[in-house]
Amino acid sequence: MKHNEITFQRVTYLRGPSLWTYRPVLEAWVDIGDLEDYPSNKLDGFTDRLIAWLPGLHEHRCSVGATGGFVQRLQEGTWPAHILEHVTIELQNLVGMQTGFGKAREAGPRGIYKVAIRAREETVGRAALALARDLLMAAINDTPFDLDERLQPLRELADRRLLGPSTAAIVDAATDRGIPHLGLTEGNLVQLGYGNRQRRIWTAETEHTSAIAESISRDKDLTKTLLASCGVPVPEGRVVKSADDAWEAAEDIGLPVVVKPTDANHGRGVFADLKTRAEIEVAYAGALEEGSEVIVERFIQGVEHRMLVIGGKLVAANKGFTAEVVGDGQNNIRELIDLQINSDPRRGEEEHFPLETLLLEREPIALHELQRQGFTPESVPPAGQTVLILRHGNMAFDVTDEVHPDVAAAGVLAARVVGLDIAGIDLVTEDIGKPLSETRGAIVEVNAGPSLLMHLKPAIGKPRPAGQAIVEHLFPAGESGRIPVIGVLGRREPALLASLIARLLHLSGRHVGLACSAGLQLDQRVLDTRPNNHFDGGERLLINRAIDAAVIETSTRAILAEGLPYDRCQVAVLTDADADPALAEFHIDSPERLFNVLRTQIDVVLKGGAAVLNACEPAVAEMAKFSDGEVMFYAMQADAAPLAEHLSEGGRAVFVRNGAIILATGSNEEPLARLSRFDLTSASATPAHLEAVLAAIAACWALDVPVDLIPAGIEHFEQELAAAARSIDTKGA
Repeated sequence: MKHNEITFQRVTYLRGPSLWTYRPVLEAWVDIGDLEDYPSNKLDGFTDRLIAWLPGLHEHRCSVGATGGFVQRLQEGTWPAHILEHVTIELQNLVGMQTGFGKAREAGPRGIYKVAIRAREETVGRAALALARDLLMAAINDTPFDLDERLQPLRELADRRLLGPSTAAIVDAATDRGIPHLGLTEGNLVQLGYGNRQRRIWTAETEHTSAIAESISRDKDLTKTLLASCGVPVPEGRVVKSADDAWEAAEDIGLPVVVKPTDANHGRGVFADLKTRAEIEVAYAGALEEGSEVIVERFIQGVEHRMLVIGGKLVAANKGFTAEVVGDGQNNIRELIDLQINSDPRRGEEEHFPLETLLLEREPIALHELQRQGFTPESVPPAGQTVLILRHGNMAFDVTDEVHPDVAAAGVLAARVVGLDIAGIDLVTEDIGKPLSETRGAIVEVNAGPSLLMHLKPAIGKPRPAGQAIVEHLFPAGESGRIPVIGVLGRREPALLASLIARLLHLSGRHVGLACSAGLQLDQRVLDTRPNNHFDGGERLLINRAIDAAVIETSTRAILAEGLPYDRCQVAVLTDADADPALAEFHIDSPERLFNVLRTQIDVVLKGGAAVLNACEPAVAEMAKFSDGEVMFYAMQADAAPLAEHLSEGGRAVFVRNGAIILATGSNEEPLARLSRFDLTSASATPAHLEAVLAAIAACWALDVPVDLIPAGIEHFEQELAAAARSIDTKGA
């Protein structure tokens, strides 16, 4: 029996925390049609076909909580929406976008499910979801499916769109520290932290990486001159203008020599151990093709090493190796390279492989080495003869623990002389465990933006926490990169509430960004009068380096359609749990389902933060148990149900008693002001206005705004509202 296609009713990328999780997810509304009557155990041969294509599904734990749990569910019987979740996760993992989170829930109508899958990048996630649906239908209907062929475009898309390994390592380390991040481009420019606490990275460069220092590092002759003047061991040499000049320089320095470009990277155009005029002339032409100038230097006997220096400290060191093959009397050198070198499972084209595939077509140095030995790539060397392919390269062998303190000090000094906060220091020495003065070793290059992969995933040796070291360099002494973010959610005067909080924070001396349905503001300056669309408006504030606090209004619809624009907040204000008929579009048609959406705002409160909750609303007060931080209630009545127990436990609350606003901490009560003092809380004000003022007072109290400033601040805010209303009336007249 052939089954109809699984169809997608809607696919949304939720960029921030949602009712599913704290992280971005792809949410698909899936119609499984007649398959609602066919769980996996009723589809003959289905599980075997699926596992044959995706054996990695054996590792999925699922709700069973143990390896093999998902396969157990398949055998017992589970529905296609749940299977789609796991297949999408596995396809993402296969192309390098690692994840393990997914959920599938019935949406309400029969056969309709909501499936959520963690997706670090939207386009890759969408492509993986579409491929998962096709593979799943092939397994269900027992039709042919070439998974390798279909995976290739997904791999290529992932290579283009995902963060590179260096950037990803830094972002992951920041996440482990609780530091938020925002992608500023489709590439590797990433913001760590919010507002004026943020730092920016671009691969292994930071906002502290000087453009001048980077330019110096690209000029190898200038770099060497500066290093030598500061006592750093460097090879003797000079820039040359022609092949004849290169030979003259070699004679002056003494053979053997190295010929290389002054401004190339990654070892391109570097010819070493040159002993004849002919070799030097060939090397000069090759080096000139890779750079704008050529330099001739003394050849240093030894092995090439790379030291990683971050923030004035040696973090990691790797050693290179000589690539060579041994003749068997049958295969030519090109074939021997594939058999003896490229067959190493640690080699590959993708960035996650610690060793690169060795291809002669892109290694002119290797061709030069073969020519010096009298070979071509098609030569068949005699059995047992060793043939050198590359003298240096693939510095993927960790030697961090072997570095002599004097060598480490030389590398740190080299980075400081050039002016780089993060540097890859290339040196050649016979033994990195001895001072360079003993081995006649020297530092040959200083590189900006060094790759971290060789240190994160060495072919041999201990991985080093390079990403963590960069995060500690940018955010020392436990800095979080966070500014106070205040999230406002509810249907009762949320814009008024958010605006009042922002005004009181500004009057307390902070530069405050406000994103609400009235637009975007920075302090008293209007940035945009268009209604804030929640996510984009909030993100615009968090990117702004001028602010040290952000007040962001959101809505249940925005949470369902986009997610929250911040990962966590210092203060979350929830005013009500009023039903919204418009949410039926999202199948949110009951108080229970609405509760789960509203809970998102409280789930993101930081441990040192506070949830400000309306004690007069039972469904809102119930959210207190989900706050990781303090809970602060506000209420229009002093006898609101949750207050007595909350205050008896030493909690804080803002409420009204006998016409006065009271600030209470446990049994201690402090009157703040009479209700009649403010227009927004006077007898003629609406209950929603009074609630907004109480909530704003509680939020600002939680943020340590001086209590004696709050009443005057409210009056100032009301004067501004009145002035704005008069201005509108004047324009209308």
